[in-house]
Amino acid sequence: MSTTRLTSRRRQDSGSKWVRIAMAVLATVGVIDTGSITLKRWGILGDLSCPLGADGCDKVLNSAWGTLLQGDGFSIPLSFAGLIAYLAVLVMAIVPLLPGLAENKANLSRRTWWGLFVVSVGMAMFSLVLVGLMLFKIQAFCFFCVLSALISIALLILSVAGGGWEDPAPLLFRGVLLALAVLLGSLIWASVVDPNRPDAAVTGPGAPPSVTTSSNPAKIELAEHLTASGAVMYSAYWCPHCHEQKELFGQEAAAKLKVVECAPDGQNSQTKLCQQKGVEGFPTWEIDGKLDSGVKPLADLAKLSNYQGPSID
Repeated sequence: MSTTRLTSRRRQDSGSKWVRIAMAVLATVGVIDTGSITLKRWGILGDLSCPLGADGCDKVLNSAWGTLLQGDGFSIPLSFAGLIAYLAVLVMAIVPLLPGLAENKANLSRRTWWGLFVVSVGMAMFSLVLVGLMLFKIQAFCFFCVLSALISIALLILSVAGGGWEDPAPLLFRGVLLALAVLLGSLIWASVVDPNRPDAAVTGPGAPPSVTTSSNPAKIELAEHLTASGAVMYSAYWCPHCHEQKELFGQEAAAKLKVVECAPDGQNSQTKLCQQKGVEGFPTWEIDGKLDSGVKPLADLAKLSNYQGPSID
């Protein structure tokens, strides 16, 4: 009789309660981490101090890989996707622990453990790709990004260790397939977003002319500094002075600038944003919240943005 009750109880309480609690705590930290980044990108939260990385966080989060979707007057940062994923983990970890679920607890517990495993595998694999981009492509250190990656890996380990899996073979098989699928998709996405890929030049109606000059390391570093510090160049694809400004930077450096297209018929146009900012001529630079129109010598841009890198020739 006691053996039957014990078996029944184990079937109802699949996995470890304390592992669920640990995952909920980690997910909460992840929500705070990605939520803070998202609110900062939306201008709701002030500047975030980046431990050990100086302006590395801004450089990473403002890179081409830091934005998931951008439209006319709005943008969805990649951190928002992380926020949704952490909220999903938090809900799946906590719900089976709530009282009043005795009748469906076994089925709910089993399903949520699978959900926790699937989401954790996807998050961990995607986070590793992002860390690789941070180190080898962006070449900057972002504490918040590394923290998110560590939390994702810890969640994966906990989901495997605490799930009470009777047969690990299906778990391993599905996990490997999912990890490979996420890895492939992440690498394709990273390649498509990469502004320095050979075929990244935008062509067609509403596209600006291609930049033909070359960049030296100082110009590239200045462009990266401008973007990391939040500087924006408001432009129109048909504007010859805008093209002249980009030619001063050179092809490699110009690709790293944050350029907002203001022409209504331009590609990826953000006309409403330009109107909200009060942009009247092109190009117009926004540096430290101040608008300054006209083609600027690179030395002037360096001075306006407090650039401290190699001298601009």
